[in-house]
Formats: sequence, C-alpha cells, structure tokens
Amino acid sequence: MAMGKQAIYLDYNASAPLLPQARDAMLAALEIEANPSSVHAAGRAAKAIVQKARRSVAALVNAKPDHVVFTSGATEAASTVLTPRFSFGRSPLKFSKLYVCAADHPCVLAGGQFAPEDVVKLPVQPSGLMELDALERMLAGHDKATGLPLVAVHWANNETGVIQPVREIAAMVKANGGVLVVDAVQALGRLPIDIADACGDFLILSSHKIGGPKGAGALVAQSDLMMPMPLISGGGQERGHRGGTEAVANIAGFGAAADVAMAGQDRFASCMPVRDAFEAAILEIAPDAVIHGGTVERLPNTVFFSVPGLKAETIQIALDLAKIAVSAGSACSSGKVGRSHVLTAMGVESDEGAIRISFAPGTGEDAVTRLAGELGKIVERARPEKRLARA
Repeated sequence: MAMGKQAIYLDYNASAPLLPQARDAMLAALEIEANPSSVHAAGRAAKAIVQKARRSVAALVNAKPDHVVFTSGATEAASTVLTPRFSFGRSPLKFSKLYVCAADHPCVLAGGQFAPEDVVKLPVQPSGLMELDALERMLAGHDKATGLPLVAVHWANNETGVIQPVREIAAMVKANGGVLVVDAVQALGRLPIDIADACGDFLILSSHKIGGPKGAGALVAQSDLMMPMPLISGGGQERGHRGGTEAVANIAGFGAAADVAMAGQDRFASCMPVRDAFEAAILEIAPDAVIHGGTVERLPNTVFFSVPGLKAETIQIALDLAKIAVSAGSACSSGKVGRSHVLTAMGVESDEGAIRISFAPGTGEDAVTRLAGELGKIVERARPEKRLARA
C-alpha cells in the first residue's frame, strides 16, 4: 500500500466533491427551520432560499425559473418525466412508446412509468454514438393513433463521455411529432446548455455532479404548457408538479453550485490536455489498450479504457490500494459484478470491463504522472514479459 501518499480523487463523473460555496449555502439554510410553504416570515425566508436556487439552476440552462421542478435527484426526475401520462394545458396527453438509447443511464433504461413492452432500445455505433437512422425508422413507423412517441437520450455518456448530437436528435424527434427528454446530468457545467436552443423539451439534472449536495436534482421544462403528471402528489409544492416539503438546504446547495458553474462554464476545457496526456501514457504502457469512444467527441475530462488480459476490477482495487479513486464502469453499478451495458451496446465482447477516469478542473500533471506510474506497475505485474523486456 502507498502509505503516506495523499489520496487522489479521479471519479468526478460519479460525484464531484461538495463545493465550499454549496456547503456555506446549506449551513445558512439550515439556520432557518421553517417550512417554505408557510406564510409567516420564517416560512417566506425559507421559500426565498428555494426561489433563489431555482433562478440559479434555471440560468445555467437558460430556462425560466418557473419551469424548474426540484426533485430528490436525477433518478426521480427521470421517473417523473418518463411516463405515458402528460397534460397539455387542461387536456390529457398520452405517449404510447418510449424510445431510449441502449447506452443510456440505468435510470432512463428502466423506462420510468412505461410498461417494459412499451420501452424500445435504440442501438449505438461502436463509437458510442446513437444510430440516428434507427431512430428515424422507429419514429417514422410509430403509430400515433395509439399515442405520441417519447424519446429519451443522454447528452454525454457517464462511462465513455461520448457526446450525442442532441440538437440533430431534437430536430428529428420534433419533425416526427415526438417529445425529447435529455439526460443532461453529465453535460451540466461541462458543456454549454441552452434549453431554448432546440436541445430538447425536458432536461434531467443532478446537483452532486456539479459540486452540490447529493439528494437534489431537477426536471427542467422548455414550456410549462406540456408537463408530465406528478409522480409524487401531495400538498401542491413545486407548482403542483412534485408534492412534498422541499429539501431547502439541499436545494440551496444545488443553487450555489449552479452559480459556480455559471461563472466558469469553460473551466472543464482545461481537462482536455490532462486527458490527452493520460491517454498517451496508457498507450505507451500498454499499446494494445483500448480507449472506448476515443474516435468521437467526448467530455474533456473522461477516459474509459480497457487493457486486454486485465480485469477492470483488478486495476480498480490496485489503484485504490495506491490511494487513487477511479471507477470500473459507472458508480451506479458499484458492488455488482457484470458487464458494462454501455460496452455491450457498443459491441465490445470482452468480459474484462473498463476503467473510467474522470478528471476535474485543477487536476495537475503530478496526478497524471502518479496515476500512470501505478498503472504501469499493475501492467508489469500482469505481464512479466514486459518487465523482463525492460530489464
């Protein structure tokens, strides 16, 4: 074990550490014990905190504050919006099929409130990009007499970092009379997002991916004329779209993190040289290593790679012992032994899995050097011939 060495956290796609600004906002919110639905002064103060955060989150994606519905996280937001039952003004609106990308996050692949037989998976290319021809065929053949088509796709993949052509997908869905839900969890704060710029009808967001607290997320609508029927009914909070007393402190932290992201929307671009340097180091250590999704546009902070003959879990455990935190696949699958559904969708047949490295702004060359050094040791132990060749 690497005793005495400082821990290195390289798992930002799983969760970003809590920002000091978010922590301060949460502590301040905890000083107000009132219910934000109460009409007395303390209640109004709590509500003002929620509304301030709502404006901050809305500004980050160029939405109207009233179109932001706070939830307990992205999974709840997905379960809310992925439903056959919507309202359009005062009239009901039905969706008969949900079309999802085969490489989507599990909370989207689960299909929300749709019956399993009404969830259609769309294939992806070996690069990780969705097969747009397949989407076009599915939408063209959709029977609108049974209900409208609802399409859900991630903006950026949580494992590979591959960025989908969201605006092209949105145009295709609109042309075929459908509605598009975009899982923007990994894109938020890392790519410019403007819901008014034809990038989807709904966005799914998460607080802890941008340095806010866990336990807060949002469903953002382009227009409140068309909305999903509430998943949680109750006292009419969130303008009737999500019942239950708002988690004021968590929401305050989410808003503060959104302010930080808004002030430095280009800061993740600094990760690209670090990412590229690490990928070059991987290929020097193991020339047969595979960078999954490496041929197309990706998030600047994400590397998803495999080393033939080495199981991802073996690499992850060894790096953990060296005090370097990485993921073997997505964190939502931690504790489970099995293939990455993303790699399966991309047609990767190996059962060895892959390691995800996700950097943050400020990750320095020293971290990359240490990571590459530890990876080199792991590969040498697994491949004695490499060690003998160097000797």
